[in-house]
Amino acid sequence: MNSPAISPSEWEGRTETSADQISHQLARRIAATLGQPAPAPGEALPELWHWAYFQDPVPAAGLGSDGHPARGGFLPPAEGRQRMWAGGRVDFIRPLVVGEDAERRSTIQSVSEKQGRTGGLLFVTVRHDIVQHGQLAVREEQDIVYREPAPPRTADAEPLPQAGWSETAVPDATLLFRYSAVTFNGHRIHYDWPYATGEEGYAGLVVHGPLIATLLVSAFVRANPGLRPARLAYRGVRPVICPTPFEAAGCLSGEGRAQLWAANADGAIQRAELDYVAR
Repeated sequence: MNSPAISPSEWEGRTETSADQISHQLARRIAATLGQPAPAPGEALPELWHWAYFQDPVPAAGLGSDGHPARGGFLPPAEGRQRMWAGGRVDFIRPLVVGEDAERRSTIQSVSEKQGRTGGLLFVTVRHDIVQHGQLAVREEQDIVYREPAPPRTADAEPLPQAGWSETAVPDATLLFRYSAVTFNGHRIHYDWPYATGEEGYAGLVVHGPLIATLLVSAFVRANPGLRPARLAYRGVRPVICPTPFEAAGCLSGEGRAQLWAANADGAIQRAELDYVAR
């Protein structure tokens, strides 16, 4: 299948701004979804919970057939391709404070076509700067890939390090639905079984990549209470299907650095490197 070509010059440099309050009520809902304590107003929002904020409430008429906002607005159209959140990099500069206003400034940094083992791939990297009280709190780059329909990867043979800590995650359909709800993510592969299997070729409901990354960072924080995440670089290796259990694991790999990974019997699902500092 040949998808229409995208001209990078038409998209690179585009910007948009979104204002939001780091709502305590929404933080409570994220906490309930993840089974973690909720921060009080005035306290720090845990790392990666910002993904539930700054979500544009697009009406149903503005959605594409996959449940995402219709393409061709801020992001390139990439018709005939399936959208995936492939990975990214996040700098945790200062904590976002619950109950206070903030602003996210987004810029399309790069658009590039590549050829993968399953066909053509369109990579789009978006930078987000989240500012609160005039100070940069989070700087993030998200890598989004649009791929031509192809069977998803089901296993990974690359060896994993020896785990220094590990937590078992069992992603059931309720968790996926609630995480889609708190992040206002309409992508149907996470909650619509007939669509996920019949239209996008998955074996079942797909666990969100951002949810996996959040579980990895949460496991690090619980295992290392005296350390604070400073920078995360993560990438998806392959999808994992609900309700397949997996381990959210990691190890300290050097001065100020940790390796994180999500994996099960079929190998890695997501890999990450985390830079940390003392609290």
